Amino acid sequence: MLSVISYTGIIASIWIVAGVIIASLFYPNYSHSRQFCSELGAAGSPTQKLSPLINNYPLGLLFILFGYYLISIYAESTATVAIGIMVVIHGLSTWVCGFFPMDADPYTTTPTIPCQIHSWSGVVLLLSFIVAPAIAVFSDTNPITNPTAIRVFSLICLLGCFYFTYRLSVSFKERTNPGTHQRLSYGFQILWLFGYSVFMIA
Repeated sequence: MLSVISYTGIIASIWIVAGVIIASLFYPNYSHSRQFCSELGAAGSPTQKLSPLINNYPLGLLFILFGYYLISIYAESTATVAIGIMVVIHGLSTWVCGFFPMDADPYTTTPTIPCQIHSWSGVVLLLSFIVAPAIAVFSDTNPITNPTAIRVFSLICLLGCFYFTYRLSVSFKERTNPGTHQRLSYGFQILWLFGYSVFMIA
C-alpha cells in the first residue's frame, strides 16, 4: 500500500495542471494569464462547484497521502518528517481553499468572510511549500542518496517561487497579467514537489 502512496506526490503534480485546464474549459472566456486559478471556484463562477470537485478535494487528499508516506517511511529523519508535515498542511489548506470560495472580484475592497478564509488559507498553502523546500536546502539529515542534487534543485525552485511571487504582487497592483505569474510562482512549488517525489522513490 505504501509503495502506491509513494507516487501520490507525482500524481498530484500532474493532476493540478490537468485539473485547472479541464475546469477552465467549462468557464466561458476564462483567461489563464489574467485570472487566478482560484477564480475557477469563485463564488458565482460557472465552475464554482466543479472546480473544487476535480481540483481541491482530490488534490488535498493526494498531498496528505504523500505527507503521510514521508512521515511513516522516514520517521528516523527529522527533516523528512518536517517536510511531510508541511505537505499535509498543504493538503489541508487545499481543502479549505476549495470549501471556502474567493469572491468573484479579486480586487474587491470588502471581501466576504469565506473569501477571507480562502485568502488566509492560501497564505498557509504558499508558506508550507516554501518551508518544505527550505528544509531540504538546509537539512543535514536528508535520507536521499544525493543530498547535494536535491539541495540545489530545492534552492532553484525556491528562488523561482520568490521571483514570480514578487512579479505577481506587481502585476496584481497594475492589474495586468497576475494569472501568469501566479501559475509560475505556484508552478515552481509544484515542480519542487514533483522533483522531490522522484528523488524519494528513485
